[in-house]
This record gives sequence, C-alpha cells and structure tokens, in this order.
Amino acid sequence: MRLTGTGIWSPQLRYGDAALIAEAAAELDELGYNAIWIPDVGGDVLGSVETLLRSTPRLVVATGILNVWMQDPAEVAGRRASWTADWQRRFVLGLGVSHAPLIDHGHPGRYEKPFSKMVEFLDALDGAEVPFPSDARVLAALRPRMLGLARDRAAGVHPYFVPPEHVARAREILGPDAMIAVEQAVVRDRDPSTARATARRHTATYVNLPNYTNNLRDFGFGDDDFAENGSDRLVDAIVAWGDLDTIGRRVSAMRDAGADQVCIQVIRPDDEIPREDWRELATALVEG
Repeated sequence: MRLTGTGIWSPQLRYGDAALIAEAAAELDELGYNAIWIPDVGGDVLGSVETLLRSTPRLVVATGILNVWMQDPAEVAGRRASWTADWQRRFVLGLGVSHAPLIDHGHPGRYEKPFSKMVEFLDALDGAEVPFPSDARVLAALRPRMLGLARDRAAGVHPYFVPPEHVARAREILGPDAMIAVEQAVVRDRDPSTARATARRHTATYVNLPNYTNNLRDFGFGDDDFAENGSDRLVDAIVAWGDLDTIGRRVSAMRDAGADQVCIQVIRPDDEIPREDWRELATALVEG
C-alpha cells in the first residue's frame, strides 16, 4: 500500500449523521480524492470505516489514527478479515499512541511506555488468527524512535501537526521505500487576522499536547510559540491559509519534502462538513 495524490482528513466524516456522511464521502470519491482519513477517540471506529467503504467505490479509507489504548488488536484484525477483498484492499490502518493528557484523563497513570504499547499492539496484529498485514498499516510517528519502528514494521507513517521540515527529516529516517501520508490543515481565507483566528481553532488543542510540542521544538519552536493557542509563526507553519494558489504551494512543499500523500484537513469558523471547500480545493489539488 502506497498512497499518493491528495486525501481528505475529516472528523466530520467520523461523527454525525451516517446518511450525510455517506453522501459526502461519495462526492469526495467523484471529485478524485485518493483517501479519506478519520480520527478515533474510542468507540466503533471500524464501523465508521465500513460506512465510508460502503459509500465509495474507489478511494481508500484510513484511520488517522486508531488509538492503541482504546481498541483491541485481535478485534481489529478479525474485523478486517471479515471484509471482502475489495474492502481489505481499500483500508489503511493508521495506528497511534495518542497523548498522556488524553489517555490518563479518568485513568491516571495509564499512559506508560507508549513505545512498548505500540510494539505490543503490532505483535498482537501479527499474531492474530488472520494476521494483519504490515504493508496495510502506518504509524503516527513523529520522533526518530517511532519513525524507525514504522520503517521496520509498517508501510510508513501518518505525521500530523507538522511543518514540511518534519517530512524531510522523516524521509531521511524512513528511506525511499516507506510511505509518508502527512496531514495538512488549511483555511480558505486571505485575511491574516480572520484566517489565523480560524486556524487557532485547530492549533489551540495541539499546542497543549507534549508529543506535538516536543517534536516541534526540534524545528526551532519554543514556549512562546505554544502560548495563547499558538504564535503567528507557529500557526503559519502548521496551517496553510489563503487562496487556492497559496494552499497549493504548501501542498507542493510537503511533496517536495518527501510526502507521498497530503491529507487535507479543512478548518472552518464553524463545525459544518466543508463540502464546498472540498469542491474548490479539488480544482487545485486533485489531478484530473
């Protein structure tokens, strides 16, 4: 499995009205996007994957990511094994260790040895009654140790909340053969003030999560950048805002840095499914 082109990363396609989600997913397939990525904070994430696979004849559906603290590897492998060959071919399992503040909330001390937890999860996938193939899974790897694990035991990586410089470093560690499918947040607004205000709806969460901030420190960001929902410098590095040409240049920068697929997450001032944004972005980002 080596995803290319442009994908869509969308929490709106994970949570909400199933009929509306199916309709929106079918349109994304028609627009020519290559994949849909959905998040997981517990619950039946594979049920959401099935809804999307059922609604789309062509594109890949991926978890971005399936939370290894909240899901059972044997159940994941067994669920995939029950699918048709076409569904299995069109599914990528993105795995991640999440973040201590989220996993420890309500379960103090649960978030221990996340690297070992990921290894255990991969071992269980390999040892399932029907093993989950390593070339159909990717890891949400940021730092060198997890990147090395992804290189050795997965098809590649799904970096999130990163600048192009991170992709370049990941490519150096992974080598030429692994897949990089990077998330890229975008805001379709050319006004710096309102665009950054919208972008901070996105950055506000992640500047408080140490896995992301520790990674960004490697690229010159510091405490001042993580304060007040993110400095202008951080916002501009993480979120591509502006017109279609400006957003297209950021996507090209990700590809030039080594990304195989760029997964677009549209950030809006509201929580509506951004279908019009997806249509407009397709004209600039999807190859005909």
